[in-house]
Amino acid sequence: MEIKEASFLMSNSDHRKCPEANLHEYAFIGRSNVGKSSLINMLCGRKSLAKTSSTPGKTQLINHFLINKEWYLVDLPGYGYAKVPKSMRGAFHKTITSYILNRDNLVCMFVLIDARHTPQKIDLEFMEWLGISQIPFVIVFTKADKLRANELEKNLKKYKEEMLKSWEEMPQYIVTSSSDRRGKQELLDFIDGLNTSS
Repeated sequence: MEIKEASFLMSNSDHRKCPEANLHEYAFIGRSNVGKSSLINMLCGRKSLAKTSSTPGKTQLINHFLINKEWYLVDLPGYGYAKVPKSMRGAFHKTITSYILNRDNLVCMFVLIDARHTPQKIDLEFMEWLGISQIPFVIVFTKADKLRANELEKNLKKYKEEMLKSWEEMPQYIVTSSSDRRGKQELLDFIDGLNTSS
């Protein structure tokens, strides 16, 4: 699949105000500063569709984009550390969980993980919650270009070992880089496969 058209639709903090649930929807989420906006822009072939920032926690709302007039791409607030007041972090958590549990047309979550880091407790706990909640997800390792091939392989191995402590098998994952467009076609083809199979 190729993204020929991508347009911003709306931002809000309440899943009940999201667009009509009449198209397949794919949501991107990850810890603050994981490279989410850069990945979305790379997938869509646009430089500033999703706003990038050096300040963690920039995305604070549910952002909907209409792709090829066929499906929704959703940019969700990052979880974990963000330079926002503690009171707002609680609001983020409620916004995210309400959206994930109540959005009927949500086909798959893409959980972004910085490939440079060893497994982080907050990521593991979030994915475990998705599993318990029976929400389909795929791990998307970002910033793969920042590592040598052997370092990347080593980090992926660590992740598999950690995940297999509580999962029967390693969840599906895709390795990406916004800089060299690695994983772009694999991600888009995965979405296309889900769109055409249901």
